[in-house]
Amino acid sequence: MFEIKSSRFFEEKCRIGDKWCDADDSSVIEITNPATQQVIGTVPKVGARETARAIEVASVQGKEWASRTAKERHGLLKKWFSLIIDNQDELGQILVTEQGKPLAEAVKEVAYGASFIEWFAEEGRRAYGDIIPSGIPNTEIRVTKEPVGVVGIIIPWNFPSAMISRKVGAALAAGCSCVIKPAELTPYSAIALIKLAEEAGIPPGILNLVTGDPQVIGKELTTNPIVKKLSFTGSTAVGKLIMQQCSSTVKKVSLELGGNAPFIVFEDADLDAAVDGLMVSKFRNSGQTCVCANRIFVQAAIYDKFLAKLKQAVAKLIPGDGMADGSTQGPLINEQAVVKVEKHIQDMLDRGGKLVCGGKRHELGGTFFEPTIISEVQIGSLPCHEETFGPVAPLYKFATEEEAVTMANNTQYGLSAYFYSSDLERVQRVSSSLEDGIIGVNCGIISNEVSPFGGVKESGIGREGSKYGLDEYLNIKYTLFQYKAQNIKRRI
Repeated sequence: MFEIKSSRFFEEKCRIGDKWCDADDSSVIEITNPATQQVIGTVPKVGARETARAIEVASVQGKEWASRTAKERHGLLKKWFSLIIDNQDELGQILVTEQGKPLAEAVKEVAYGASFIEWFAEEGRRAYGDIIPSGIPNTEIRVTKEPVGVVGIIIPWNFPSAMISRKVGAALAAGCSCVIKPAELTPYSAIALIKLAEEAGIPPGILNLVTGDPQVIGKELTTNPIVKKLSFTGSTAVGKLIMQQCSSTVKKVSLELGGNAPFIVFEDADLDAAVDGLMVSKFRNSGQTCVCANRIFVQAAIYDKFLAKLKQAVAKLIPGDGMADGSTQGPLINEQAVVKVEKHIQDMLDRGGKLVCGGKRHELGGTFFEPTIISEVQIGSLPCHEETFGPVAPLYKFATEEEAVTMANNTQYGLSAYFYSSDLERVQRVSSSLEDGIIGVNCGIISNEVSPFGGVKESGIGREGSKYGLDEYLNIKYTLFQYKAQNIKRRI
């Protein structure tokens, strides 16, 4: 049995500069395993003073990091990537212990997160500029890209390893230094990654980590003028507050916020493939993902057949401790998450929805919840307006393509969408009509390091991954050179 405190990557402190440290007043936050409800350790509850100190260190040390060549940074990032892969299993076990997802999912998350570090290690060498033809005689327009400076990074609890890698990989490759605030529920995965970064040779002060009250730390990161950019993944409500606070110093922001992903199954779809895609989109991480299928629209002609196949697939899910053999669904993160899931289910049932399976807390107790399907869900129910963030699949019925697209777009969110169809013309029409930043056509997994991840509408600003993700951490500088005119005789 894995014991987190025996891991060489386990640390109950913050990292500021070259020191692992406690809060100035020695206060701590207890961290709980969501599967067992047992306290697994503590981390410092730091405040604005310690955060400001971390920002200052990042600013001072970051100048040397920014001055290094892209090739030098590339070499250190590749070493970090290799160390993460070499320790993938142990990092996965740490992740399971603090977050709860099944071990197989956790290990895949570690590898997925590492892929961004590898990608940006390479992409950092390609931060190309431009020479623009000038309309003014004897001048040259040169465009270069430079690191923005100190970056504040705020990480969510649902992917505590991948989200730090996706942001920090780009920031370091661009030449920026960072102050990282992991989620107060899941700090140990971030701490483990910082330890490996140091083993790889990334200098002290480039990656600083503070734990504690998100409001206090967040306020310092968003208002401190030394911080030039803020990258946040979390709820839309908090994202709006962060954007508002960052306006005081006009920071550059990247916001990956809430979603309300539609999952559309047309009558010409491969139903087996659609069920497989829905299972991985809906029930991965117990439905606690921002790109999770939240509203499932099924065309009337194949509704009953699809529902029967989905019920068979859901019946095969095995809730349990993420470290247990055979477990395919872990607990929800905390009691608050369970209460929200129950509220959504009751609302759908009150509006005429029919419970197909699940619908209540699992007999395992704690925050385990039964995988749930509700059919005949009506427009206007809670999932139409907000993420359920749990293992609940609500099925809506539609008649026409136009109706499906209208329902899918009827939300203030626009992060991701999925649909299944074998009609090429329909694929083109629907892809163009959906108001989302990411579209999955006949597939349920859409995230990878080479593609731009991000949303439209109230789902955020900016992109992570791909060549576009590097640009989020760079400023564009334009320089106009004027040369003295030379009298040169042209030979004929």
